[in-house]
Amino acid sequence: MEVKASLKNARVGDQKARIVADMVRGKMVNDAIRILTFDNKKPSMIIKKLVESAVANADQKEVIDIDNLYIKEIMIDKGPFLKRFQPRAQGRAFVIKKKSSHISLVLDER
Repeated sequence: MEVKASLKNARVGDQKARIVADMVRGKMVNDAIRILTFDNKKPSMIIKKLVESAVANADQKEVIDIDNLYIKEIMIDKGPFLKRFQPRAQGRAFVIKKKSSHISLVLDER
C-alpha cells in the first residue's frame, strides 16, 4: 500500500534538490533519514522533513508496517520564481529570480 506526501513551493532550486533526491531514491526509510541527517545541503533538511511526514501518514493508516517502508518514487518539479530587482548602473534594474520547487514523495512496503 502506497503512502504519499508532497511539498509545494519549497524555497530551493530544483536542480539542487534532484541531487539529494537521487541519493535516497529506492532506499529504505531508515537509511534515507540517516543519509539526509548527515548531508549538509539545504535540500536535505527539506526532504528529510517530507520523508518523516510520509512516515507519519503511514503510521496514521495503521495498515502498513513502518519498518518495511522504502522510497518508491521521489519527484522534483520546477515551481514559480520569486522575482526581485537589484539596482544597477545608470538607473537600470537587474532581475534576480529566486527558484522554488515542488517535491512529491511516494513510500511503499517491501
